[in-house]
Amino acid sequence: MRYDIKDIGLATKGKKRIEWASRFMPVLKSIRERFEKEQPLKGVKIAACLHVTTETANLMITLKAGGAQVKLSASNPLSTQDDVAASLVNDFGIPVFAIHAIEREGYYTHIDSVLGDGVDITMDDGADLISTLHMKRKDILKSVVGGTEETTTGVIRLKNMAKEGALSYPVIAVNDSYTKYLFDNRYGTGQSTIDGILRATNFLFAGSTVVVIGYGWCGKGVSMRAKGMGAEVIVSEVNPLRALEARMDGFRVLSTLEASKLGNLFITVTGDIDALRREHFEVMKDGAILANAGHFDVEINRKDLEALGKSKREIRENVVEYTLLSGKKIFLLADGRLINLSSAEGHPAMVMDMSFANQSLAAEYIIKNANNMRKEVYKLPDEIDYEIAALKLKTMGISIERLTERQKKYLSDWKEGT
Repeated sequence: MRYDIKDIGLATKGKKRIEWASRFMPVLKSIRERFEKEQPLKGVKIAACLHVTTETANLMITLKAGGAQVKLSASNPLSTQDDVAASLVNDFGIPVFAIHAIEREGYYTHIDSVLGDGVDITMDDGADLISTLHMKRKDILKSVVGGTEETTTGVIRLKNMAKEGALSYPVIAVNDSYTKYLFDNRYGTGQSTIDGILRATNFLFAGSTVVVIGYGWCGKGVSMRAKGMGAEVIVSEVNPLRALEARMDGFRVLSTLEASKLGNLFITVTGDIDALRREHFEVMKDGAILANAGHFDVEINRKDLEALGKSKREIRENVVEYTLLSGKKIFLLADGRLINLSSAEGHPAMVMDMSFANQSLAAEYIIKNANNMRKEVYKLPDEIDYEIAALKLKTMGISIERLTERQKKYLSDWKEGT
C-alpha cells in the first residue's frame, strides 16, 4: 500500500483520538453498521481531499466499511493531524497522503496521488481535488461518475465551473444540506473559530471589540459565540440582506474601513480575497489581531501587510507580530489560514457527525443515481437531510411531534379557509 505520512509511529496516539471522536458520532456509526451489512459502495474507488482529522478518519472508516476503496489527501496543509494519518494507514489500511505543514508542491503531489490511475467518486473540501482533476488529470476524467463538496468556498467554485460548462460530472453540494450548513457552519465554525483564537492568543473576548467580516452561516456562528463571551461585535457585509439581518440580530453594522478603526480582533469569514487589505491595516489600532475562518488563506492580504511592515517575528506559536513603519504592531494568526484547524482541532465531533453522515449518504446516492444526473451541482435530496436530522434527534433522546391524519389532510387541501 502506497502512502505518504510523517511518522507511522504516531498511530497508537491517533487511534485513541479517532476512538474518542467516534463516541460523539452516533449517526455516522449507525450508517456504518448498515453499510457493513449492505455494502452499497463495494468496489467503488473514492478519492477524498478533506481535513485529516479524527472526525474525517471516522468518515473514511465508514466508507471502507461500505466496500469502498478509499484514498485520502489533505485539503489544507495546516489542518493535517499526523497521528490520525498514521492510524488510518497502520490500523485501518487506508492510504493517506498528508503531512502537517507540507509545502505547496507537496500538497498538490498528494492530491495527484489519491487520484492515481482513476476514481469513481471524488470527495472534496474546497474543490482543489476537482480543479486539479479538470486541469491536470483529464486523462482519468471519464472514470468519474460523481463527486461531493463540503464547503461554501468549494461550492462557489463548482457552480462557476458548471455555469461555464467546464464541470465534467455531477457534484452534490453537501454544504447546501440543512444538516450541514445550519449546524456545521453556524455551531461548528462558531465554536471552533473561537477555540483556535483562544489557543493561539489567550485573548479575552469580554469587553473587547470583535469585527466579523462576512455574515453567512459561518459569520453568524462566530458573531453569536463572540457576543456570548461578552464581546462587542461589529459586522461588515456586502450583501444588504445579510447586513440588515445582522443589525436585526443586535450587532453594529459598519463598512470594513470604519470597523478597522475600532476593532481589537478581526475575523474574516467571506470566502473571497482581500477582505482585509492595505487600507484597513493602515487605520487599525496598535495591537490589532487578525484571524481567518474562511477556507483559503486569501482573505487577509499578507502581501499588503508585508509591504507596510519593517519587521516581523513569531511571538507565539501561530502568532506573527508585524511591526509597521509607523511603529504600530499587528498580529496575524496562523499565517492567515483557517484558524480553527490551524491552531485548534476543527469542529467538534458532535456536529461533524451530521456533516459526514451527509458525505456518506451522498456517495451512496451518487452510485444509485449517477446515470440520471446531469453535469451540474446538486443539493442532497431533502428526504436524506430529514433522515439525518431524525437520526441525530434519536441519538439525543429527543422525540418530536407527528401530524395527525386530519392535519395532513388540511395541509394538502386548498379549499378549506377561514
